[in-house]
Amino acid sequence: MIFITAKFPVKPEFADSWPELSKAFTEATRAEPGNLWFEWSRSLDDPNEYVIVEAFRDQDAGVAHVTGEHFKTAQRELPQYLAATPRIVNTTVDGTEWSSLGEFAVD
Repeated sequence: MIFITAKFPVKPEFADSWPELSKAFTEATRAEPGNLWFEWSRSLDDPNEYVIVEAFRDQDAGVAHVTGEHFKTAQRELPQYLAATPRIVNTTVDGTEWSSLGEFAVD
């Protein structure tokens, strides 16, 4: 699977509305056949930063994502709300699901 984590530094005046501003992009991405998950979180250390954790089934699904119309729309529309270019970690890993974190096992 392709596993991606990215940090989006949102302009302070748009930080509270970021979930709504990115909603169409989020919903369209989640509807892609090759998307495994697409989840936003707000940083506890910086309230103007949102972190996305996303995964795609394989390389073909990743290509379909970045060439899709909703991605192109997001490229045009979302940067106006950002304070800086997002930072990303993009890698390929085995599997298609989350694993259990055994060091914190709950009985």
